[in-house]
Amino acid sequence: MPTEFISVTFPNASTELNPIPGLPTIDPDYLVRYARALDDYEFNYTLVPYDSTIADPFTVGATIAAVTKNLKIIIALRPNTQYPTVAAKSLATLDQLSKGRVVVHYIAGGSDVEQAREGDYLTKKERYERMEEHIRIVKRAWESPEPFDWDTKYYKFTGFRTFVRPYNGRSIPVSVGGSSEDAYRVGGALGDIFGLWGEPLKDTREQIDRIYAAAAAAGRPEGDRPRIWVSHRPIVAETDDLAWEKAHRTLAVLKKNAPAGGEGKPPAEAPQNVGSQRLLEIAKRGDVQDRALWYPTATATNARGASTALVGSPQTIADSILDYVGIGAELISIRGFDNLNDAIDYGRYVLPKVREALKEKEANGHSNGHTNGENGAA
Repeated sequence: MPTEFISVTFPNASTELNPIPGLPTIDPDYLVRYARALDDYEFNYTLVPYDSTIADPFTVGATIAAVTKNLKIIIALRPNTQYPTVAAKSLATLDQLSKGRVVVHYIAGGSDVEQAREGDYLTKKERYERMEEHIRIVKRAWESPEPFDWDTKYYKFTGFRTFVRPYNGRSIPVSVGGSSEDAYRVGGALGDIFGLWGEPLKDTREQIDRIYAAAAAAGRPEGDRPRIWVSHRPIVAETDDLAWEKAHRTLAVLKKNAPAGGEGKPPAEAPQNVGSQRLLEIAKRGDVQDRALWYPTATATNARGASTALVGSPQTIADSILDYVGIGAELISIRGFDNLNDAIDYGRYVLPKVREALKEKEANGHSNGHTNGENGAA
């Protein structure tokens, strides 16, 4: 399948570099402008994130779908926030309204504190068990309108069925992310997509192998493995030298604005989720790894989410992305620190270079990465 690009939705103009106090949580005009920019510059997807403090992703996703033509909407979903029978209908409804442009990204929950804010007190292991059940239920609901029962540890119901089916009549792509063994197990068995944060090529390839091994252990054939999604935060400028100057300016502002661990502030608590722990541990190897992978942005933010940068000219960034495509990544998430302007720069200067290089490789008879079956996100 073709290499595709993902951004992240931002509903207002506040950024990590320029936080704007008192700004409305949702600026409808900005949201529409941002979504249309992604559509115009041919991003394939945008992730609508989830957090206990931010806007409902389904409503935001519906707004994006209404003002775009091709952009696919990835709805982040925590199983504790929506019963699976309701989630199956909500996702299928949005998929119908957008004519098949919906993906669901499952989040088990990486922080006990954050989960408790919405009444979820399960252990991390239990959260992954519940997520597995949740995915199995929504998939079953989408497959057939026939009533079915469920009676397991986390969910129990009798005779559920929904007539709201996915747009393609079969299913909606399911994405799973994480870096723990439980994440590999659930995502390998049930995911159409598996999301990873930006690590060095060798470490990323090792994770991909573990995901594929989990898929094989679940009985999935090679042609039905999850598509791999890798996330980075590119810092791009006209030349490599200018990009590195911009990177150090960006880092200085990130440190200044850090909620914890910055200058004159107490050290941030160690993150609970394995993905962040991995990023911080890898950062100890050195600031710059591989072609242009830069780790100080991860340490400055205590590895909150996808936080590793790629630094360089548009050509260097494109070449770095192609390195990840070469080891099996088919979905590339790139978002910057100056959200809208960076997305426009990527669309103008980076995406075309990557796509042109992949066309040339294909024309020369070279594969642009590992292929999968029809259960992917396209």
